[in-house]
Amino acid sequence: MDIKAQMLAIGKRARQAARSLAAADGRAKERALSALAGLLGSEAEAVYAANRRDIEAAEAAGLDKARLQRLTITPKVLEAMARGCLEVAAMPDPVGEIESMTKRPNGMLVGRMRVPLGVVAMIYESRPNATVDAGILCLKAGNAAILRGGSEAFQSNAALVGLMHRALEEAGLPKDAVQAPPTTDREAVSALLKLSEYVDLVIPRGGEGLIRAVVEQAAMPVLKHFKGVCHIFADASCDQDRALVIVENAKMQYPSGCNAVECLLVHEAAAEGLLPRLARSLGPKGVRFRACPRSLPLLGEFADPASDRDWGFEFLDLILAVRVVRDLDEALEFIAAHGSNHTEAILTENYDHAMRFLREVDASLVVANATTRFNDGAQLGLGAEIGISTSKLHAYGPMGVRELTGAKFVLLGQGQVRE
Repeated sequence: MDIKAQMLAIGKRARQAARSLAAADGRAKERALSALAGLLGSEAEAVYAANRRDIEAAEAAGLDKARLQRLTITPKVLEAMARGCLEVAAMPDPVGEIESMTKRPNGMLVGRMRVPLGVVAMIYESRPNATVDAGILCLKAGNAAILRGGSEAFQSNAALVGLMHRALEEAGLPKDAVQAPPTTDREAVSALLKLSEYVDLVIPRGGEGLIRAVVEQAAMPVLKHFKGVCHIFADASCDQDRALVIVENAKMQYPSGCNAVECLLVHEAAAEGLLPRLARSLGPKGVRFRACPRSLPLLGEFADPASDRDWGFEFLDLILAVRVVRDLDEALEFIAAHGSNHTEAILTENYDHAMRFLREVDASLVVANATTRFNDGAQLGLGAEIGISTSKLHAYGPMGVRELTGAKFVLLGQGQVRE
């Protein structure tokens, strides 16, 4: 069977499985998720072995440090996968929920019912944990999932999908509810993106190049974020001790994350106090600063002059762009010009400034006095996420179970007819 025929068959099976899932009892979905959590524990060594094969091949191929970090399944990562299964299992099932019921003048009741999207295809790089996140969220929302991970994680993803098949069958649900193409050939992606008759939504997750390629080829809707250029604005009134802790976490806790801070904006009234302390704190830990002319002398030996390309750039590394601004207005203008609608934060003790920042900044998560690293489905109470959308249609921000459903109108009548 050639690749196009193979992908067509996968699409057809997914569509059939989606019909079964849409009608499935919520308790069956909970059983599948609980079974998967157990299998991730009992079959941990098999998962680690598959992941080691991927890592060895990736290192031999010269994969960069950021993607190697995302590829690695540690005990902590596996534990988080299992915990995510149980958290999603315990969440309310949105499918069939009726919201916003209103009574029309003629006595009809009109509402909106949450329904699955149908078949969701996810195309992603490096992250094997995304395989489990996507699978469990789609399952809970009643969607079939086609998961096309990167070739660098092929063995890891195959092992995880195999566990999902076992969990689905234990719960009496179709194993075709989660499928992964059995090939690393890129033609499989192109073929998948033409299956608009069977795939309702595509979610790409990875580098900007991958996402733009999916957007250009897809014959169905795409939910996307091209990159995560996140800013923190340290206002004149910020608590500088707290600011040091927040900036360090936002930059260093996971530098290759899309919600890591890439640019620090500092009010000119806070710059002389904050920036030398920041350099002394983060510089010896490996952070390099790309500094504007006003911040360069304040950051000392750990700073290099910034160029125009450093503003609005996603470093995904221990590099932080720094710019001194006159006031909140200039910070807002800079973020509007260079942000990516992902995550933006303000550090301030001025309530009016915090509220203005929250209202006026256009991003999927806007934060006051906390790290940008909280733009994550689990951290925001969604249990897990399938990705972060920076497009505003349908979903904006982390996509959890509810964001993987749509709403249809339902009407309850008593014989009414239209005049």
